[in-house]
Amino acid sequence: MRGSDGFPVRLRFTKHGKVRFISHRDVARAFERAFRIEALPLAFTQGFSPRPKVSFGLALSVGHESDAEYLDLELREPADPAMLVAPLTAALPEGMAVTGTVALADRAPSLQEAVTAVGYTATVVDGDGNPPDPAAVQGSIARVLAATSVEVARTRKGREIVEDLRPIIRELRVVDHDRNDTRTDVVLGLELSTQPRGARPGEIIAALDLSLVEARVTRTNQWIERDGARLEPLAADSRPRVPEARAS
Repeated sequence: MRGSDGFPVRLRFTKHGKVRFISHRDVARAFERAFRIEALPLAFTQGFSPRPKVSFGLALSVGHESDAEYLDLELREPADPAMLVAPLTAALPEGMAVTGTVALADRAPSLQEAVTAVGYTATVVDGDGNPPDPAAVQGSIARVLAATSVEVARTRKGREIVEDLRPIIRELRVVDHDRNDTRTDVVLGLELSTQPRGARPGEIIAALDLSLVEARVTRTNQWIERDGARLEPLAADSRPRVPEARAS
């Protein structure tokens, strides 16, 4: 969050269950309501229409769950970020929970600028809702990873263009099968770049050319990468702690 006279804080939160069907805009509204309930001393923008200084990270597709969503906010006065976890979770809808907080360094880059990679797990099924043959999925994954390009048609500004997804795919594999009482689901693990452009898990699944669809998708990680280091967003731009003075 860009520098000011306030006290910036970064939150990590989850989104699971029925709440996965609410939009990014509705998530923002849920947090605004939670901030009001807890009477947080939010800093506001200047001008004719002041807004709370709250900035969300990468939008999550409707229907996807997440273990690792982030937002930055700015307070008017100092607060212990750890003390925000329980009350904000209690004020959020069922299925959303704050799982970590940190005081953010002044002039830290925004989450939109800083996050360079995201991880997902995705359970895939065929058109009838049945698990596909794991061997066929493995073979298609090998084909995609060996390809020099993976082209997909996208619509931008009202016109269709063809883009190459291969540079975006960092990791694509079948992870341990999700076994239940009636069947063995096929679960993919994906890691995708976000810059200079990103991709949705569904686009990568379609590129396998097996007529598979998403049954369940969970965003598991977001990463900020700098100088060869790979950092979770709470660790990337935290404010250094000031050592406590020793009693004489």
